[in-house]
Amino acid sequence: MNVKLQINNQNIEIEKGSTVLDACKKLNISIPTFCHDDRLKASGSCRMCVVEIEGMRNLATSCSEIAKEGMVIQTHSKRVMESRKDVLELLWADHKNECLTCEAAGDCKLQEYSYEYDIDAVNKVYEEKLINHIDDSNKFYTFDPDKCIKCGKCIRVCEELQGVSAISFVGRGADMHVSHPFDMEMELSTCVSCGNCVNVCPTGALQEKSYTKFRSWEIDKKIKTTCTYCGVGCQMDLNVKGNEVVKITPSKDGSNNELLCVKGKFAYNYINHKDRLKMPLIRKEGILVESSWDEALDLVASKMKNIKNESGSDALAGFCSARCTNEDNYVMQKLFRGILKTNNIDHCARLWHSSTVAGLAATFGSGAMTNSIGEIENSEVLFITGTNTTENHPIIGSFMKKAIKKGAKLIVADPRRIELAEYADVYLQLRPGTNIAMINGMASYIIKNKLYDEKYINEKTENFDLVKEELKNFSIEDAAIICDVDVEDLKKAARIYAGGKTAGIYYAMGVTQHSTGTDSVKSIANLAMMCGNVGVENGGVNPLRGQNNVQGACDVGGLPNVYPGYQKVTDLKSKEKFEKAWNVEGLSLKDGLTVPKVMDGAHDGSIRFLYIMGENPMVSDPDLNHVEESFNNLEFLVVQDIFLTETALKADVILPAICFAEKEGTFTNTERRVQRVRKAVNAPGEAKEDWKILNEIMLRLGYKNSFENSKEIMDEIALVTPQYGGINYERIEKNGLQWPCPTIDHPGTKYLHKDGFAKGIGTFFPVKYSDPKELEDEEYPLILTTGRILYHYHTRTMTGKNDGLNEIVGESYIEISPEKAKELNISDGETIRVSSRRGEIEVLAKITDIISKNIVFMPFHFAKGAANRLTNAVLDPVSNIPEFKVCAVKIKKIK
Repeated sequence: MNVKLQINNQNIEIEKGSTVLDACKKLNISIPTFCHDDRLKASGSCRMCVVEIEGMRNLATSCSEIAKEGMVIQTHSKRVMESRKDVLELLWADHKNECLTCEAAGDCKLQEYSYEYDIDAVNKVYEEKLINHIDDSNKFYTFDPDKCIKCGKCIRVCEELQGVSAISFVGRGADMHVSHPFDMEMELSTCVSCGNCVNVCPTGALQEKSYTKFRSWEIDKKIKTTCTYCGVGCQMDLNVKGNEVVKITPSKDGSNNELLCVKGKFAYNYINHKDRLKMPLIRKEGILVESSWDEALDLVASKMKNIKNESGSDALAGFCSARCTNEDNYVMQKLFRGILKTNNIDHCARLWHSSTVAGLAATFGSGAMTNSIGEIENSEVLFITGTNTTENHPIIGSFMKKAIKKGAKLIVADPRRIELAEYADVYLQLRPGTNIAMINGMASYIIKNKLYDEKYINEKTENFDLVKEELKNFSIEDAAIICDVDVEDLKKAARIYAGGKTAGIYYAMGVTQHSTGTDSVKSIANLAMMCGNVGVENGGVNPLRGQNNVQGACDVGGLPNVYPGYQKVTDLKSKEKFEKAWNVEGLSLKDGLTVPKVMDGAHDGSIRFLYIMGENPMVSDPDLNHVEESFNNLEFLVVQDIFLTETALKADVILPAICFAEKEGTFTNTERRVQRVRKAVNAPGEAKEDWKILNEIMLRLGYKNSFENSKEIMDEIALVTPQYGGINYERIEKNGLQWPCPTIDHPGTKYLHKDGFAKGIGTFFPVKYSDPKELEDEEYPLILTTGRILYHYHTRTMTGKNDGLNEIVGESYIEISPEKAKELNISDGETIRVSSRRGEIEVLAKITDIISKNIVFMPFHFAKGAANRLTNAVLDPVSNIPEFKVCAVKIKKIK
């Protein structure tokens, strides 16, 4: 239903419930605002947006005034203009006049409006405040309270959108000001340095500490692209001066709701870093020396040919990358499958979510996140397990906090008392590796008390009776004992989950990285199906992808057992389809080797040649001593990357690639959304696009692609990949599309399985709990679990180049409970020795009460003091995912 009104003698019809400001925007009438943000409920506190409405005595704030039928409005009457001028006059009486030197000049609303409304700020008397010092304690931005106009927008964005509430108004009347606990080392500060307050500040009060000095009018262009860090796929604008990215701001179109995290906002200086690879390197007499592209590529191609001729195609292997584009990964797997005739092609999803692909494909028919990020805030129940979401997927974490504010019930299950546990209706501090016991216990309780959705089960699923039979002799009490949690809490969790009409399960590597990872995923699928929570909006089963393009790299064939679109390499029809599409013969019908099996093959000599694109196994893979021995035994190693990583240092040839800011392409985020990546700056030196490097190798091997650009690669991906059939660059120019999108007129799919499961019917799998492969004992009395932290990404190839992030967390550490630290006489910050059956490291002790007595935690990001010197490479038999999350260790004092 619409309402009709008149603004400045123009008639307009607008949807009922819209504000006067909305109507003005529709008519392209410019209304000044300081405090307004479309994402926030209007407050009207700044009074700059006032308008005159016929019949109303007082001026109305257009941002909060609801448009009503028959309104007659003037937006720039004499009375309105005088009121706005009064506001500006008052602001200048309490504001520094430093426009000539202020870094916000040209990008400051106070400056802009003062010019528009003819305010002479030079003659204003500035009354010095009591708090006239600049707070530069934050690593990434400064706060100048004397430039603050108290609009409150930073406070509201921090509280209502980011969900952190790190800043607030303090004092009253003339003494009221914005608190500034931006120093994260302050005991009470909850600031996470996301910079979302900086993004919305209308003046120079909050200013980014720039790597390069610039003024807003010196920005040559703003290029919209997709963030290259976690799997959320935040949309951002790269602000470019010359050939340098000097600032990043959130884009208005995107699943991230114009929010960014500390990495996405500030950790971009690696793009122009002096250590970027600029020329190919070849190892000669044990030393890496610069070479021409022709020499390097000729050598790589000749080694491929020789080894293939001598030992067969399966003596070669390649690793794709979850950090490269869909187009890069597609060409990589095409090279190995189509030209080298081996399916030995894999990537790091093997180490993160291969059990998700296997488990959900078996149960649902599709191994992807079933629902969308935007649905989270409207869920009735959130079940968070095995994911530290606010650190690993910060923007998704903010959506979860919004859901909680709206009344959603929250269940959190994690060995560490993560931030979201503080908001939980039930927090289960389970032992690492007991996920299946927990889920089976909840399922057993739900079955026993008939809390399941019988109609849904009967109509949409099969084999529920097998699960009932399996759980008949496994009670929730049994589960509580195994998990070491309170049985009443576990019962409460089961009731909350079963009682939610829309209940979403969210998980990550805490569920997948186990020797029983695939069964863990299947147990979650069982729980969701029995409660009717798959194929419904705001619910579902939602694995959160850890890297920017884990989903896409899998989709386009970066796995050893499937072609693009998850078409099995062992299927004759699929083989024939791709032979025709690629104009080749002799594609292999044999599953290739997974990442761990390739490393084993390098170790025993059956793999002679390995090509690694954008991965760093010398830090990311388990049992690094074994990995290092494997690399040392390789006959020939090629590494294609943007920096000289720990893995690249082992290489025979290093090929300099370009980063996301220098290329065109696409990433597919965790919600299956295919989004554009756009070139903003030129690459350093002679570095080249990943797919172009691969293309040149293919030419040397006698195969010519028709690709002139990345767009043409996407067109071929769409041709051979059913889920991407309707996706092209034109359709995703503004907003991405979520697969499946099978045809050119298909709108994309917000949530999966709405009209039935992808495999036709959902399949229950009876799952038994079994212990992790390595438990604590007398010699190794502690259980180590590993994970990610907010301030670094993967192996720090990019974030390790950022001084601010390194100042916050610059080296490896191990979390120990106060009780265990006291027992071992260990002090906070002390360097200690940690060892497992596979190796030992020296690392800092971090004493914290978020972890239980006999459990310790380490981030895996660091090469020095690497957690993966300790971790166990034992594999899940179905998915070949290693058991990163559980291994036995011991701790000793060094002195």
